[in-house]
Amino acid sequence: MAQTASKPSSFAARLEQARTSLRVDAGGLSGPGAEILSLAIAKARYVLIGEDHMSREIPLFTSGICRLMAPGGLDAFAVEIGPEAARVVNGDLRRPDRVARISSFLQAHPDAFAFQNGQDESDMAAGCAALAGPNFQLWGLDQEFFGASGHLLERMIEARPGPSARAAIGKLAALDRTATAEALGTGSPGDLLVFKITDQQMAEARTAIRRDGGPRVNALFDSLAETRAIYLSQNSDGFASNGQRAQLMKQTLLHYLDARRKPARMLFKFGDVHMAKGVNGLGQRDLGNFVAERADGEGAASLHIAVYGAKGVHAFYGGVGRQVRHEPFIMSDDADYAWLKTAVPPGFGSGARNDWMLLDLRRLRGRLPASVDAQWRDLVDSYDLLVVAPELTPSTLLGTK
Repeated sequence: MAQTASKPSSFAARLEQARTSLRVDAGGLSGPGAEILSLAIAKARYVLIGEDHMSREIPLFTSGICRLMAPGGLDAFAVEIGPEAARVVNGDLRRPDRVARISSFLQAHPDAFAFQNGQDESDMAAGCAALAGPNFQLWGLDQEFFGASGHLLERMIEARPGPSARAAIGKLAALDRTATAEALGTGSPGDLLVFKITDQQMAEARTAIRRDGGPRVNALFDSLAETRAIYLSQNSDGFASNGQRAQLMKQTLLHYLDARRKPARMLFKFGDVHMAKGVNGLGQRDLGNFVAERADGEGAASLHIAVYGAKGVHAFYGGVGRQVRHEPFIMSDDADYAWLKTAVPPGFGSGARNDWMLLDLRRLRGRLPASVDAQWRDLVDSYDLLVVAPELTPSTLLGTK
């Protein structure tokens, strides 16, 4: 048998066989790639989108995924915000004045959450909610964002703590108002409370809140403390910070799932590093790997989709309470995404902007030639499908200058 077995085809030929076209527009997904997606999604309990953040096009693609999932049931949409931010978003998700309300909230609480403060992300979430039905919710799995302290402190006061806790919260709220005003002036997140408050001030507040704050206030304070710890650790030990964040997201997901009486069919949308199977580029077994293993344990399936743009303009953080800044890019010029040069066919992007590409990475597994580089091997192991838009354009933020 060894003598008569056929030789593996060249990697280029296998790429060509695994590649197909996908059309993405306001009406949904269509073309041969949509058929592949539809079949794969029908078999999956968990669909995970690992993305390049803050574009207009990837939320449009995600809306198409919602269209495919909703008929078979879509219970929850996990996104890269904190649980308290998700409470705010869910409260406005189905309201006709959603945009105005979220804008007003963010003007009062600058940088209280990320991503769902984007116009296109917000529209996408609202559209998914309309498709999925009244029981659908956004689940926030991440730590709260670095500007969330004022909102968390307000929620603590609303929970009616005892006098010791109330006084401590009042002191923190005064510090937060001063810090937020300074950060709005400079634009620097480093001037926000989570970076400015000292360990001693946190410890004093914790002691008072433990005394008579009650369960809800203590939980909110713990959330503020963990958010602070994750962001501070980014500056001193990024590996530990990313590990703490990954563990938090897994535990928060379990909290949501355990509150249900039956399994949830879910969509996830996070940065690509978080949705990968195995050990990711940050050296972590992150949320994507956790969901893949959980699906295996349940006898279910997870589908991991990486979505990028070949080129375009990125939207990057522009400062506290400020609009995004723009930066043109060609994705394959980034050393971490150099593999994209061979993923896309010659002339890709010369046609209509809604003519995308889908690469079925599952078809590449098993017999990769020895000459294939490590980047491709990591991609094939980490994701099931690769989707590439010819161009990405930047989204805009709600409630900013």
